[in-house]
Amino acid sequence: MTTAIKRKTSHTLNASTLDAAHEFGVNVSAVADKALEQAVATARHQKWLEENADAFTAQAEWHQNNDHPLADIMMSPAGEPWKA
Repeated sequence: MTTAIKRKTSHTLNASTLDAAHEFGVNVSAVADKALEQAVATARHQKWLEENADAFTAQAEWHQNNDHPLADIMMSPAGEPWKA
């Protein structure tokens, strides 16, 4: 298992929230690191969706015009055939 390289940073936080975090033993750095990791993952996913929007649209149009190539064997969530 590799350990991530850490870098010091400075940021300003709400004083009462920070005091409460210290009072309850919350590891502020760990919480901030996890929140930042999640925010980056969300931003990366959103960028990927935007970059591939044209491909998604083209695929949807193709399926609408040509049906799905596996439609005859696909099942709906209710267990019924995809197409009657």
